[in-house]
Amino acid sequence: MSDKKKIYKPKPISGFPEWLPEERLVEQRWFDHIRKTFESYGFCSIETPSVEEVDVLLAKGEVDKEIYAIERIHKEEGDDKESRLALHFDQTVPFARYTAQHFNELVFPFKRYQMQRVWRGERPQMGRQREFYQCDIDVINVDNLSIAYDAELPAIIYEALDGLDIGRVQLRISNRKILMGLLESMDIKDHVSITRIIDKIEKLETDQINQLLKDEGLSGEQVGKILKLAKIKGNADVIRNIEAENGLMSDGIDELYSVLDSLAHLPEHGVIGDLSIVRGLDYYTGTVYETQLLDVPQFTGSVCSGGRYDDLAGGFINKHLPGVGISIGFSRLFDVLRQTNPDKLGIGPKSPTDILVYVENSDDSPKANESARTLRANGFNVEVYHPVKKWEKHLKYTEKKQIPFICYPKESGFERKDMSNGLQEPVDIKEWKK
Repeated sequence: MSDKKKIYKPKPISGFPEWLPEERLVEQRWFDHIRKTFESYGFCSIETPSVEEVDVLLAKGEVDKEIYAIERIHKEEGDDKESRLALHFDQTVPFARYTAQHFNELVFPFKRYQMQRVWRGERPQMGRQREFYQCDIDVINVDNLSIAYDAELPAIIYEALDGLDIGRVQLRISNRKILMGLLESMDIKDHVSITRIIDKIEKLETDQINQLLKDEGLSGEQVGKILKLAKIKGNADVIRNIEAENGLMSDGIDELYSVLDSLAHLPEHGVIGDLSIVRGLDYYTGTVYETQLLDVPQFTGSVCSGGRYDDLAGGFINKHLPGVGISIGFSRLFDVLRQTNPDKLGIGPKSPTDILVYVENSDDSPKANESARTLRANGFNVEVYHPVKKWEKHLKYTEKKQIPFICYPKESGFERKDMSNGLQEPVDIKEWKK
């Protein structure tokens, strides 16, 4: 009879990424920068549960995302309560529910940011995963919300992305009222199907888009008008010169012009009006955003998107609560650069450690621990290498983790070794500050 231990070899789970320590350090640095940018504009942090009731996620009608339901493996017979829960597919719907439930405790306009994981049943590919981080900012208010917020949010996002030094990004902005107005002027009732087809313009050939629209019962003339509008791109002046077919279309043109005009301070490549942008989620009612990496031509998807929603929270409370939000697809952005342009990530050491404290014999351990505490108080990240082993062992450890300095307790004090040049010299621990 064999006593050999049975080993299960785990397999990678597609669409659920995990990074090495050096990559995770870059992620954390990005989070810190984005958080600092959001807070500099007065946004406060919240966090909602990973799960929501399915009825909450479906409150605004059909969801075109595959959501993951939650159920216990060993649930009791007849206990179907947990099957009503699902992992949230975005953070906007949970935010609307949160606002409704905490309405009497919040100060409006309510400006919040949220940096959490979300889950979707996607087909995994570059920049598209099943579990991923999003970094959202939203503003929501009672009864009405100034169009100025529709311009402030993309300006914040541009600042956040620009500070990551990932190359040129371009905010592509439209307003759904423009297309909705055109469809109304042609007496086309099914707006949802049409907008979802237009949302695929970047992914499909023109002939395919033509055919999809005709399959919805549209005439060649109607298809022509829709595609002509969707191909319009330009600055605020280009948008202002669009001929409106009705009042709704005129309102959309005015709002989009106002937003683009307010963003004129951004670099020329930084923002453009693009009427092909409609967003696939039906709760968007006005301004909509997508963001492209101009220096990564092999990836044409959006790394940051969102828009205006007039009453998303209205499904949960008898109040009119219009809002506008925009989300950085954090994991998508990170994964795309990791695969296409890793130099832009600035991946460095495998550890946050500044100094490794090493002891040559166990009697020096108390002295080593005390010196580490002093150095931490002086601003350094300090790791104590507790095993007492040969010189080569801790030296290789330091080199592999790319730790800048080694510090040694000596009878008369301490010595440090600079790993960048090999210089070893006495050091006063109390005076060695970051």
